Amino acid sequence: MDKIKTPLVIMELVVSVLLMAGVLIQTPKATGLGGSIGGGDSGLGGGYRTRRGLERQIYWTTWVLVVAFLLVSLANIWVANAK
Repeated sequence: MDKIKTPLVIMELVVSVLLMAGVLIQTPKATGLGGSIGGGDSGLGGGYRTRRGLERQIYWTTWVLVVAFLLVSLANIWVANAK
């Protein structure tokens, strides 16, 4: 099991960095707290708009990275406890 442990840790590190980048790249739906209350120029609802094109792709890729991070983390826990 030790041969699997190191690649899992590396995979978890890579996926976590990609996940952080995916979250930081996304554009916010509202402009801070004022936009969420309705004080922004975004109209009714405080900034709701649909995702299109590249923004939609980044959104779904981030969700895939969330699932991948969860699976790799669970596998890492399983390998660490399988002694």
